Amino acid sequence: MSENYLSFEKVKKSFGAVPVVSQTTLSFARGSLIVFLGPSGCGKTTLMRMVGGLDRPSSGTIRLDGEAVAGPDRRRGMVFQSYSSFPWLTVEGNIAFGMRYRNDLSDAQRQERIGHYLKLIGLEEFRHSYPNRISGGMRQRVAIARSLAAGSDVLLMDEPFGALDALTRERLQVQLRAIQSSEEKTIIFVTHDVEEAVFLADRIILFSARPATVLRDIDVTALLGSERQLETRENEAFFKLRNDILHLIRTVTGSS
Repeated sequence: MSENYLSFEKVKKSFGAVPVVSQTTLSFARGSLIVFLGPSGCGKTTLMRMVGGLDRPSSGTIRLDGEAVAGPDRRRGMVFQSYSSFPWLTVEGNIAFGMRYRNDLSDAQRQERIGHYLKLIGLEEFRHSYPNRISGGMRQRVAIARSLAAGSDVLLMDEPFGALDALTRERLQVQLRAIQSSEEKTIIFVTHDVEEAVFLADRIILFSARPATVLRDIDVTALLGSERQLETRENEAFFKLRNDILHLIRTVTGSS
C-alpha cells in the first residue's frame, strides 16, 4: 500500500493578507480514513477544499496518486454538513445523478450500481421516496452513495453529521466505518468534535487555531485497532486517547 497516495507538499494558503494554512507537508495511504481535527475556523476545511480542487494553494502542491490536483473531478466527491440531496429527485434519482458524466457505464451497469449503493446504505425500500420524506440521516447516506456511485476514489466530508441528533450521528459513524472498509475508499473527514474524531479515524491530524498548523499526527489504528463498534467508546484506550487530545487542545488554546 502506497503511503503517498494523497500528499501535501509544502502547501500554504492565504486569502489576501490573511494566512489560513501554514506550510503543511503530509502524506496518506490509499484506503485510509483521515480526520482533520481542530477548532472552528482554523483552516481545516480550506485544506479539504484544496484536495477537492475547489481552492488552490497559494504555494506548494497537492498530489493524488502522483498527479497534481488542478481542479475538481469525479475522483474526489464531497459531502457537506447541509443535507445536499436534490429535492426534485427521488433517492434512486439522486444516486443516479452522481453518474451523469460516467460515459463508461451502460444503462444496465448504472442500474446495477444504483441497486448496489441502495443496499449498501440500507435504503432499498426508500428508493422511490423524495428527500423531504426521509430523515436527515437518510439524506446524508444518499449524499454519500451519490459520491460513491460517481466513482470517487476520495470522499471529502465537511462535518457531515454535525446537524444530526446524537443517536443518529453515532449510527452513521458506525456505518461510515463499514462503508469505508467495504468500498476501500480514502476519506478525509473534517470535524471539531474530539470523540467523533477518535471513533472514526485511522489517523487524526490535529490542527492549531488559524493559520492551521499541524500539532499532532496521531495513528489511531495503532492505539484502538481497525474495528470500531459503539462499544469501542466504552473502553479504556478510547477514553485515554480522547482525554489526551482534549488536554492537548486545552493546553495549546489556554482553555481551562
